[in-house]
Amino acid sequence: MTPISLAPNKKSSIDWIMLGSALALCTLGLITMSSFQATDPFFIRQLIWIGVGVVAFFGASQVDWRFLRRSGVAAAVYGALLLPLIFLVVAGHAILGAKSWFNLGVAAFQPTDFVNLALIILLAKYFSRRHIEIANVRHILVSGAYALVVFLLILLQPDFGAAVIIFFIWLGMVLCSGLSRTHLLLILSIGAIAFAGLWLFGFHDYQKQRILNFVNPTRDLHGTGYNAYQSTVAVGSGQWLGKGIGYGTQSKLRFLPEYQTDFIFAAYAEEWGFVGVALALALYGVLFWRLLRAAGRGSSNFETLFVLGVVCYFAAHMVLHAGINLGVLPVTGTTIPFMSYGGSHLLAEFLALGIISGMAAYSRVAHPQALVRDWAGGYDR
Repeated sequence: MTPISLAPNKKSSIDWIMLGSALALCTLGLITMSSFQATDPFFIRQLIWIGVGVVAFFGASQVDWRFLRRSGVAAAVYGALLLPLIFLVVAGHAILGAKSWFNLGVAAFQPTDFVNLALIILLAKYFSRRHIEIANVRHILVSGAYALVVFLLILLQPDFGAAVIIFFIWLGMVLCSGLSRTHLLLILSIGAIAFAGLWLFGFHDYQKQRILNFVNPTRDLHGTGYNAYQSTVAVGSGQWLGKGIGYGTQSKLRFLPEYQTDFIFAAYAEEWGFVGVALALALYGVLFWRLLRAAGRGSSNFETLFVLGVVCYFAAHMVLHAGINLGVLPVTGTTIPFMSYGGSHLLAEFLALGIISGMAAYSRVAHPQALVRDWAGGYDR
């Protein structure tokens, strides 16, 4: 029988191409932030957070994450990170209309970014033991209940954009686990019914206006449609080569709101143009390629599903953010991975990459019977 090596696989522990693509995207975001005004504090703060994120990446890459396979650990991480969300909903103070942040004085902490990772860990654990019988609708409903708890807590803040991310993480991981077409149709039908219910009883008036502006963005250019209109103007004015770094009039003259976070893609497109957008998309393509490569090399179903969950997490953020900035999706307020300003999401993103690197470091090529012996030792219990 092929023995199991417990020593870390140092040769493959760090995927430098994956890390390099993430840092390149961070650099593009930094350059875009620094181009507005010399006294803008966002550049320095973001640079510090990138440094913290990189430290977290290397720290996480040295950890043996196989303990996450234990059901009790996955559930404990999930439950522990739900507590801050519950506190925010019950006793939090609204910042910019939402109870999404803990104000720590020098910085604001958003627990939603780390709850995303906790949900991915829990779903990866759940599906790794039940992927063969995933066709049983009971497992889809149970996993959906895990995601629904987080979804509702975030929606009550209210943060509709982050709630949509939770839904797509769950949907993506269910699809990766082997969902049948019949159950997919059932889920889409349930989603349509849920949306109708939210429209009638859940959405605030401003959220309804944002969705109506998706159908017709020009219906209220000076009100709820202002952000979407200015974003499309910024993207379109970039043309092929852009206006040049520091010469984005929509962003520099502050016509484009929240240019460091929710609309940094539009600000970047205005200054870098189509060529720059193609460069950014190519870097995201490289990042996703390396992540999918890591998923294919996972030493167990848990590792593979975790990496695929991270892919869903990043892809949902990227598609929603780009779609909002291009005016093809309603404005919900989402960041784009590694480019947008913010410490919480950067730390969570680098931590996710570090966990994947740590899993690769302790990956083992073993005979199937050896893996069964490892499960008996408790890792997959």
